[in-house]
Amino acid sequence: MIVLPLALAQFVASYAATTMTVAVTDIAADLGTTVIGVQTAITVFTLTMASLMVPGSKLSDLLGRKRCFLAGLVVYGAGALLASAAPGPGLLITGYSVLEGIGSALMIPPIYILVTVTSRDVETRARAFGVVSGAGALGAAAGPLVGGLVTTWLGWRASFLLQVLLVVLILLLALRLPEPPAPPREKRFDVAGAILSAAGLFFVVFGVLQAGTYGWLVSRADFAVGGVVLLRAGGLSPVWLFAGIGAAFLWVFFAHVRARERAGREPLVPSGLFRDRVTGLGLLTQHVQWLVLQGSFFVVAVFLQQVRGYDAIETGLMLTPATVGILGASATAGRMARRHPQRRLVRAGFVLALAGLVLVLLLVRAGSGVASAIPGLFLLGAGVGIMLTASVNLVQSRFPDSAQGDISGVSRSVSNLGSAVGTALAGAVLAGTPHLGGRSFALALATLAVVAVAGLVAALLLPAPD
Repeated sequence: MIVLPLALAQFVASYAATTMTVAVTDIAADLGTTVIGVQTAITVFTLTMASLMVPGSKLSDLLGRKRCFLAGLVVYGAGALLASAAPGPGLLITGYSVLEGIGSALMIPPIYILVTVTSRDVETRARAFGVVSGAGALGAAAGPLVGGLVTTWLGWRASFLLQVLLVVLILLLALRLPEPPAPPREKRFDVAGAILSAAGLFFVVFGVLQAGTYGWLVSRADFAVGGVVLLRAGGLSPVWLFAGIGAAFLWVFFAHVRARERAGREPLVPSGLFRDRVTGLGLLTQHVQWLVLQGSFFVVAVFLQQVRGYDAIETGLMLTPATVGILGASATAGRMARRHPQRRLVRAGFVLALAGLVLVLLLVRAGSGVASAIPGLFLLGAGVGIMLTASVNLVQSRFPDSAQGDISGVSRSVSNLGSAVGTALAGAVLAGTPHLGGRSFALALATLAVVAVAGLVAALLLPAPD
């Protein structure tokens, strides 16, 4: 019963991140704005959630894990309700992009903290993480399908009202959650650290999101601010301008952390968190997993819609084998954790995901039948389902209860960054090809496969447990 509201909350947050993509045209027409304006709202949601995840996690130690989770739900629900009644793009951005983004940053870290501190052995924890991870992946995969159905039958506002109803249900269930004792901490919140980390993550993610428009290395168009061209087409992509600004903020953030520790004060995130080899490699595998998952879903969805002419509902149905694979693997997480070390499961997951990508590359063509995609997508989903649960369990279990607020925020930020990079990387590869056809989609999938190989290498480097 403890896991149910946590899994539902993860489902809602993941659903919100993907369902908007199928309603962009309808929202733009209804609100009198452009498709670019609605895509901006989606981008701001991603930026808000990703940049505030670490401060949101730290607040769970100061406010209490359950209290922070409930507060996040209330803010998220208020944002969804406001977005459902938005008469124009301004309130849509306020409700969806800002309030839902802040609510996600407040409620997602406590999900993983509560699972960790209420599960006292690896098997139980893996089973709970399997349910939560499966719900998150299901939300991401089902977002376009459910969003397409709701938008087609009831309108795009109903999609936000559906989120409100789910949030109310989760709130009622969450009232019964236990409130674990908060670790003894300095009660002063590291405001400067929160601002620096949020600014750094904001600019890094914002830079990554520009790759689809301008390309990764050479800019495909002039980059201008207020009518002033800062970077001309053919020069350096603005991706690196914003990534550099973000890196500078993060460098100042880490310097601030070290200075605060030398002064005997508690920083937003302790520096020792990043010196542990298992944690570093585990976080890297989490980043790659979400990169491959979201990147692959994006490539397959665009292929089905642009090459085969599928609508949003048909596209969502075609992704069902991957969803089934994720849910099947997540359902067996507890049993697999009892029989195998977590690092072995992460490695096996990467192998299966790679095999799935290769099968999609070999079997799926513009004129091939529906069944051609099933084996590859199922293996891809099963592989991701295995390693999502195992890597989260590996990293979260590495730390005592007192440090769960620290590692949970970092873990969720790394995963969100992976999702953003995956979509941006795949989009940049597709946009960089002269003609959008079968070869461009194969190149995008091959690129994701190379990244998955890098993730497998990181998994192979994971040391044996102490």
